[in-house]
Amino acid sequence: MEKDLVEYIVKSLVDKPDEVSVNVIEGEQSTILELKVASDDVGKVIGKQGRIANAIRVILSASATKGGKRVVLEILD
Repeated sequence: MEKDLVEYIVKSLVDKPDEVSVNVIEGEQSTILELKVASDDVGKVIGKQGRIANAIRVILSASATKGGKRVVLEILD
């Protein structure tokens, strides 16, 4: 669920949506989402002073609260 949400948000932000990939790592207490985008699009996903990345993380944490797990978003370059 969270993976689809991140993919949808990020694909609408970037110039090369076909290069967006999200890898899910499940743990007992938390889930880690590793986000990879084209090198040209990293700045668009992070935003000025990290505002867009923080907004995506807020949406993720609100979504994950229902499941009782913690979700961490890592943006890989």
